[in-house]
Amino acid sequence: MKLGFLTACLPQLPLDEIAAWAASHDYQALEVATWPSTGSRDFEASHIDVTDFGKRQADEVRALFERHGLTLSALAYYENNLHPDTTRRSEIAAHVRANVDAAALLGVDYVGTFIGRHPGLSVKENIALAERELPPLVEYAGERGVRIIIENCVMEGWHPDGYPGNLAYSPELWEWMFGLGLYLNYDPSHLLWLGIDPVAALRPYVDRIPHAQAKDAQLDPRARDRYGFFGRTVERADGWDSGWWRYRVPGLGDVDWRRIVDTLYEGGFTGVLSVEHEDPVWSGDTARTTQGLEIAHRTLRPLIVG
Repeated sequence: MKLGFLTACLPQLPLDEIAAWAASHDYQALEVATWPSTGSRDFEASHIDVTDFGKRQADEVRALFERHGLTLSALAYYENNLHPDTTRRSEIAAHVRANVDAAALLGVDYVGTFIGRHPGLSVKENIALAERELPPLVEYAGERGVRIIIENCVMEGWHPDGYPGNLAYSPELWEWMFGLGLYLNYDPSHLLWLGIDPVAALRPYVDRIPHAQAKDAQLDPRARDRYGFFGRTVERADGWDSGWWRYRVPGLGDVDWRRIVDTLYEGGFTGVLSVEHEDPVWSGDTARTTQGLEIAHRTLRPLIVG
């Protein structure tokens, strides 16, 4: 197992600076963000432009990682593959394929994304839609030696009422998506606030988890007593404002990282555990964000052998 982090938390920095910082702070891997660059860098990260990527660019990226002794664990493009606008859905699928092409050139095994959801359809209708839309992407990736990994983020902000916007949030849905040839990019933080035991959910599926993310969650049960499980309604500022829980860097929330890492080891996991930094306390500028990554490192690195 290696410890890395997802570069999306540092959208303002170029990849070479992130790699240098990671290596100098004893991180071993990077999960690299590849959203299309539209100029809105506060809300997205584009550390590899997969739309203009050939052998020269692949050689440059490989040389960068070799120079710093880092592993490139996955390309990361987490978007709604069931977007209700069919034109936008096609654009997203095209960018997933571009990520697959770049991963194949780089010798990277994984591309991360979401299932997503059409918010105007029922779950049953969304499952039928996914069974039409996703197998061609799985086949495209497989032909190039790449696997598509799905993060189990709820993406409640994608739904107008704060309901799940990514149909990969529970073990029941994991089993369904495994049947489509997809793999899981396991993140315990989402399970915690859903009321699912992250360790119990993890244990049976380690062999379908080639890559994992490390994000924590801090719960406030007293606030839940006011708002209920689904969070704020009248007082909700935006789709992401539940009011009773928030994401934290590992070590500052309620996830039991000793049990998580031990369960991964027990199940034979040999991949990368990638910190996904979305902590509202340790963010806002580069210095504070990197301090958050240092906190995560102090929490997780002692648990990883080697």
